[in-house]
Amino acid sequence: MPRKLRLLFAVGRIFSPFYSLAMWLRAVLYRHGILLKQQRLPVPVVSIGNLTLGGTGKTPLVLYVTRQLLARGRRPAIVSRGYGGSVQGAVNVVSDGKTLAMAAPEAGDEPVLLAASLPGVPVLIGPKRAEVGQAAIERFQVDSLVLDDGFQHLALARDLDLVLFSARTLVGNGRVFPGGPLREPFSALARAHAFVITGVDHATRTEAEVFKQLLAVLFPNTPLFMGEYLPVCMLHSQQRRTFAIDKARRLPLYGFAGIANPESFRHTLERERFLLTGFVGFPDHHRYTAADVAALVAAARARKAAALVTTEKDYVKLAPFFKEFPILALRVELFMAEEFDLFLARKLGKTSSV
Repeated sequence: MPRKLRLLFAVGRIFSPFYSLAMWLRAVLYRHGILLKQQRLPVPVVSIGNLTLGGTGKTPLVLYVTRQLLARGRRPAIVSRGYGGSVQGAVNVVSDGKTLAMAAPEAGDEPVLLAASLPGVPVLIGPKRAEVGQAAIERFQVDSLVLDDGFQHLALARDLDLVLFSARTLVGNGRVFPGGPLREPFSALARAHAFVITGVDHATRTEAEVFKQLLAVLFPNTPLFMGEYLPVCMLHSQQRRTFAIDKARRLPLYGFAGIANPESFRHTLERERFLLTGFVGFPDHHRYTAADVAALVAAARARKAAALVTTEKDYVKLAPFFKEFPILALRVELFMAEEFDLFLARKLGKTSSV
């Protein structure tokens, strides 16, 4: 954990109960329709979110669930806040399913990555997700919505709430912000229809199993699933195509990432036996400048690296700099057990409601 964050949690611990109470009260008001009202849309809404601050692997699960919907004959759209983007409209179409209409600086990196990865699926962003979802239904005749980072967005009713935890961080110190990484009190998990622990591998499996047992005691009727990230291919900025990971493993690479937990990406590169000559982390949703790229290229050359390597989420923001120096991106996908697919099949099906 970064030193600044540890300091914030230490200082903010005294305020944590007040924020926790405020979030609990907000959820109660929404649940009973007092002052705060939920809007229900005429199509099923699947929310993918988390209890904690930072990355838990929402984007890979959004991809996974959307592909499951497509496989079952549905016409889904993705609705997102578009965090980190500059666009200010109430409803903004990142992609109509055919054409990418916005770049990452406008829409945010996740919506652009989702749009590029899911041809045929409209991606829309805006602050009021109910309004954005209604626009998706009317403009594109979709029959289901996937809500990205929606667990705390209670203004929009959902039919299926999936809550994610990262196997590397789980719930941290277990305190609510600003005393810890929780966005809400632990009791908020009672709203979830299922839990998913992402990034489970040999190094994290023991802790994940212990946490799974804890959730089973506290929420015995809520199923829990585990997922593993596995690399599938590499992207190359100058060749504009995918190529085999084994080929990239033979190259000396200088790594970087601007995600919630850059060290998790470094761990992935080391676990997959890439030849790292150096690595640097940036803040989540970092907007890369020419100076950033120049510094990365200089560091890579100083360390005798043949190319830079980063995440696919960062890669979508670097197109203006593709000619500077070779930039590779490791495409990683979330793999879930068959029992999760069966759970989604029961919940999503082909009918008009979940």
